[in-house]
Parts: sequence; C-alpha cells; structure tokens
Amino acid sequence: MEAAGGAGPAPAPAPGRARPAQAQPQPQPQPQAQPQPQPQPKNRELFRSQRKESEGSVDCPNLEFEYRDADSHGAELAELYSYTEEPELSTNRRCFEEDFHAQVQGRRWLELDGVQQKAYVMRLLDGLEVVNRDKRLKVARAILYLAQGVFGDCDNEGDVLHWSRHNSFLLYRLGTFTAFLELLNMEIDNSQACSSALRKPAISLADSTELRVLLSVMYLMVENIRVEQETDPPEWKSCRETFRMELSFPVHTEEPFALLLFTMVTKFCSGHAPHFPMKKVLLLLWKVLLFTLGGFEALQAMKVRKREELGLPPLPEDSIQVMRSMRAASPPTYSIELTEQQQQKRGHRSRRPLVKQDSLDIYNERDPFKNDEAGIDEEENDDVDSGIEGELDLMERDAIIPTIPAQRPPIERVSFPKGLPWAPKVRQKDIEHFLEASRNKFIGFTLGQDTETLIGLPRPIHESVKTLKQHKYVSISDIQIKNEEELEKCPMSLGEEEVQETPCEILYRAMLYNLPQYMIALLKILLAAAPTSKAKTDSINILADVLPEEMPITVLQSMKLGIDVNRHKEIIVKSISALLLLLLKHFKLNHIYQFEYVSQHLVFANCIPLILKFFNQNIMSYITAKNSISVLDYPHCTVCDLPELTAESLEAGDNNQFCWRNLFSCINLLRILNKLTKWKHSRTMMLVVFKSAPILKRALKVKQAMMQLYVLKLLKIQTKYLGRQWRKSNMKTMSAIYQKVRHRMNDDWAYGNDIDARPWDFQAEECTLRANIEAFNSRRYDKPQDSEFAPVDNCLQSVLGQRLELPEDFHYSYELWLEREVFSQPIRWEELLRYQ
Repeated sequence: MEAAGGAGPAPAPAPGRARPAQAQPQPQPQPQAQPQPQPQPKNRELFRSQRKESEGSVDCPNLEFEYRDADSHGAELAELYSYTEEPELSTNRRCFEEDFHAQVQGRRWLELDGVQQKAYVMRLLDGLEVVNRDKRLKVARAILYLAQGVFGDCDNEGDVLHWSRHNSFLLYRLGTFTAFLELLNMEIDNSQACSSALRKPAISLADSTELRVLLSVMYLMVENIRVEQETDPPEWKSCRETFRMELSFPVHTEEPFALLLFTMVTKFCSGHAPHFPMKKVLLLLWKVLLFTLGGFEALQAMKVRKREELGLPPLPEDSIQVMRSMRAASPPTYSIELTEQQQQKRGHRSRRPLVKQDSLDIYNERDPFKNDEAGIDEEENDDVDSGIEGELDLMERDAIIPTIPAQRPPIERVSFPKGLPWAPKVRQKDIEHFLEASRNKFIGFTLGQDTETLIGLPRPIHESVKTLKQHKYVSISDIQIKNEEELEKCPMSLGEEEVQETPCEILYRAMLYNLPQYMIALLKILLAAAPTSKAKTDSINILADVLPEEMPITVLQSMKLGIDVNRHKEIIVKSISALLLLLLKHFKLNHIYQFEYVSQHLVFANCIPLILKFFNQNIMSYITAKNSISVLDYPHCTVCDLPELTAESLEAGDNNQFCWRNLFSCINLLRILNKLTKWKHSRTMMLVVFKSAPILKRALKVKQAMMQLYVLKLLKIQTKYLGRQWRKSNMKTMSAIYQKVRHRMNDDWAYGNDIDARPWDFQAEECTLRANIEAFNSRRYDKPQDSEFAPVDNCLQSVLGQRLELPEDFHYSYELWLEREVFSQPIRWEELLRYQ
C-alpha cells in the first residue's frame, strides 16, 4: 500500500510521502558545470531547494517538542477516527436525534438536568438488550454520539470536548462500559462475521461497523476518564479511581480487560478475523495500559517509593527532568562550495572506489544511503563546534578548504551547562573487575568477590576504589536477582515469597502463557505499518478499517485516501511503540525477570532488525511529514463548516514544524532498542552485525535532545566493537557521547580494550538468562499441587477418614484382593516390632 501514499499528480513531492532518492533525479546530469568553480546563482538556488526537500530540511531549528505520555487531549481523540469514517459522525447524530426527540419533546440534551439525562441513558441501555442486530446498532450509535460530545448542540471545539468528558463520566456511572464489554465479547465470537470477511477478496470499513462503534465508545470513555483536569469535581476523581480498579483487578471475569484486546490482536494476525479494526484495538489497548499501569511520571514515583522500601539510597537525579533541560546538538553545516563540488562529482562519477574510509570498514560495510540523499554524505565538512557527525578524510579536506570563503554564515554554537548532565554510576561488578585486575597485576592472585581487602595494593588503587564506591549504584533489579538466587538455593528455609498483587503483576500472570504470540503479533503489525516496508502478498492487511467500500475515482479522492492511509499507519506505529515501551518499563520495575522474558521474546521475534529497518529511511522527512488534514480532524469537523478541499491545500498540509506522533514514535522505538540491548553483549553484536551505526548517525540530524540522547546511547554501547578506524573518523560523535550520555567510571567504551569486547561465545549469555527466566516463572507461577515440599499429613484418623476414589472394577475383585494380599500373607509380628 505504499503507492497509496504518493497518489495524485503533484508537481513536487511532499516530505514524508515519497522516498527522497526517487523524488529528485534533476541535479544529476549537469556536465556543463564541470569546469566552472562558481556556478550560476540560479542553479545554486535550484540545487539548494532540491537538497532541502531531499534532506527534509536538515538545517532545521530546534524542535520544540515536549515528550510526555500522550499528545494533547483533542489530538488523541482525533486520531481515533480515519477521514473515511467522517460520514458516520452524521449517522450517529441522526440515530441519537430520532430516538431523543421521540422520548423528549422540544428540548436539547444540554438543557436536561442530571436526573433526566440519567433516565434517558438508562432507556438507551435497555435498548442494547434487544435481539434485533440493526436496532442494537442504532442504540449503540446514539450512545456513541453522546460520548462524542453531542456536537450538534455545541458551538465550538471546547464545548464538544467538555460535553464528551461529561457524558463519558455519566455513561460509566450507569454501567455502560460493562454493557459494551458484553457486546464486544459477542462480536469477537461472531463466527458469521469472520467467515464472511474471510470469503471477501477485499475488506473495507463496512465489515467492521459494529466493532468500530463499540471500540469507539470504550476508547472515548477510557481516554476522557483517564485525563485529569484541575476543574474535575470530587465525584469524577472517585469515579476515575473506581474505573482504574475495575480495569486493573477484574471481578466478574478471570482476566483483565487488556488481555481481551491482546487476544483480538493475535486473532487478527493469525488470519481468523481479518475484519478487526486494528488501529482502534491498539489505541484502546495502549490507553488501557497507560490508565491501569500508569504513565512515565507515575512510574518514576513508583521507582522512588520502591527504592525506599528496599532501603536503597535515593536516585541521583530525576531522568525526566534532566532530559527536558538538555539541549540538542547542532547538525552539521553545509557550505555552498562543498555541495557544488559534490554536485560536480555526481555529474561525472566513475566506478572508482570512494577515497573516504567507510564507517564500518572492519565489517566490509557500505552505507546504502551514500548515493541516495542528493550527494550529501553524513561525514561532511564540519567546524570544530558545529555538530555531531564525523569529519572528512584529510585528503578531501585539503582539496576543499581553500575554496571556502572567509565570510560564512554564523554557526549556532552549542552551550552545554557547567559539568555533565548525569551523575556517574558504578556497579558492584565493576568494582570487583577493577580489584581483580589490580590484584593480578600487583599481588599475583585474586580474592574473589572481596571488595574490602586492599592489603598489598598501592595508594592510588585505594583512592580509585574509594571513588568507585562513592558512585556505586545498586538498582532494584540487582536486589531482585539476588533474592531470586536465594529463593532458588533455600526454598524450604525461606518459605513462600510474598507477591504483591499490583495491576502489573496481574497482567503479567494473565499474559504469561501466550506472551510469545502477543509479541510476535505486535511486531507483525509494526512491520506492516513501517514506512520502509514493501507490500508483500503474505503480509497482513492493516488497512481494513480505513479503506472505503468504493475506491476513489478522482485525483482529489485518491490524494485524500493516500494521506488517510499514511496517517493510519503512523497512528498504528505510535500506539505499538508506546504500549511496548510501557510494558517493558513496568515489568522491569515489577520484577527484572518479567522484563527479561518479554525482552527475549521481542529479540527472538526480530525486534532489533525491525526497528533498524524502520530508521533506515530519511528520518527528517518522516518526522516532518504532513499526513493530516486539520479541517477534517475531530472535533473541528463537527462544529465548523468544511472548506472546499483542493489538491494544493492537501499537498500543503498544516503549518506545524514537525509531526508530534512521528517524533514520539521514533523516540519510543529508540528507547525500546536501548532497553533490549543494554548490558547484553550478544544483542549489542546484533546492532553491529546489522550495520546500525550509519543508520543511527543519520537519525542524529534531528535536532531534538531526547532523540539524540537515545541514539548516542546506542552508538556508545557498540563503539568498542566498531574498530579504531571508525572511532578515528567519527570523533565528533564520540565527543557528543561524552557530553550527553551517562558515564560509567571504568567503562572502556571509547578505546575498545574492555574484556567484554572480545568475541566470546555470546550464545551462552542468552542461554543462562533463559534458564533463570524459566526457573523464575516455574517457581512463581507453576505451582503443582503434589509438590515434594508440600507438608505431609501424619494423623492416622484424618488419613483413614479420607475418601479414596477407587476404580469401578475394584468392587468386583475386592474379595480376591483381600484373599491374595491379606489373608494368605502371614504376618510376622516379631520382625515388625523389631524393625525400627
């Protein structure tokens, strides 16, 4: 479906909708420019504009982006609907008004008092009990119109959002969510809808009408109740807590609500239910996890509280605040002379090898994007302070420097705060390794894990150990691993482990046995939604809830559908990346082996190459993509007259500097990649083998501090494996890592002399981890009834009083058994009494 994104005969490609390498072949054939050092100004301006388009405007200013749990309330509600669903808004309104005017004469919903509104909603809920499917759908649509904020009675967007929240709390208090949950279970088990969808050659919006209405109501309720505002009355606050408890701790069913949505995802990916509206399912699943488990700030507060409970010292800093105060590093500057010279090279390029050393020549790697992006290489001419990227080879630099004029545009200088942003951390393992190496050098033998005895070591080593211990950091994970080892060693003496029943623990227990399938299904959908994915016959169709019944026939309709399809994919990527990150962070805090279990299955399902494939594109174009039509977004489209859409207005898009959801998705995916590879040498080697360094370095062009930080972290962990030549030609990247990423005191990342950099059998590391995870899961969750550690009943009366289930044929052979086993066997009482 990639072709849908570029529909329409636009004169110039919009950034984010066409691959830059394919978009501008114009600058290549220019042989007449070869002998001239100074080209015509017109050509220069033309090339500059084309370069800006191809690079997604690399020389962009700082992106004013604040990372948080989700986008603004209105934007999150707007992303629930595709533009193809717009006509259904008026259908919902018509269903409501037909019923409402029949019940309440000559009044509007906003004019009713609380009692009358409750009475009307109760009548609507009774209508959900009818057998007739069409009547039930009409009532559900009327309830959806209430949840959408009775926009027919409102004058502006603020009123729509206010009444949407008001009605959501009202609907929840009257039991609407439970009623819709029953209807959702019925629709999931509707085999007739599944079989009819499987028979159809092309699935469209019409196949998922009932499911979309149900999921929309549930999403609006969850999102409206989840978002806290200062003006909320006290009853709304208590209502919110009740709803959170209801979703977290299921009472009526055996499983939490999130598990039902995970089941829908796996059913969709298995091909048994291709009509499921996946975007709405994933958005609802993400918001349910965000609501029940808590967002990033709640997570930080839980982490602080848990460290206090375990008696650990407080965190050295609040990571959220540190990242918010960080500033982005400047991208490399591009001089006109450099680009002209490179343009000339492109005009008469021969097949000779490049003079400059490749980034990963140790792995014989060629960067696939070197010839793609209008001849602008990532290792271009830089000033000492100007940016992150590596430098040109000295031979090339000598040839270029004389042509650079004295008057140059002022360079934006990076002003870092005094000192480094992060406090350094040292693990217990690091202190042990340091002392082991020191003892081997000065004494000739080691003392195992003893970190206190310093006899025989010189004074500087004493000072080093003292400094290391001052910055020693014990994580919650270290305590959990230690406790787990003790429980494995002494199961009898330590007894049963007390497991706190948190929403996270309940969710993990419910997900445990099908967790691999859930992870594979999420990654399958992520792959299908990635902009770099090619349409394949065996890939799943994620566009069932965006394609209309009748395909577009005009250019304008095609452009609108192309934008809708791209937007649809972006929202799916956003929801999957956010919910995976939430799961990883919460499971890690709850228990490290829960996190490791999810991580291992993500790695086994090829999550690492998938994320790298996602970033192997023009990332600036993706972040600045304009795949939205603001006049069609909810709630704007419900209260404002829609202007006539033209090809030019669609092509222009909105005036935003960047696309919030795409930048949010990129940061989430980088954070997931960091979580999967941190302290895992086998997975770090996967980053090296998949040649991630040039891909990640291109992502540094985005001037956003948080995104740059996570890219630099990923580059830091693999520098020791990339060889001296890579480090030598990428000194600016190394400098940025030093300035922005947390320091580990004796981490030899910049030189590659670390013992961990040697190519050991990394498979053993994964196998050991897997064995520990399986031992944890079996100990905590597989509790057999007839355990060998179960207490034995020694009371004769209770043993004889137990009812024993005997086979049917025993009654027939009972006398024969007595004769053979009891009467015919002589009892030698002396031997019995003598035997102790």
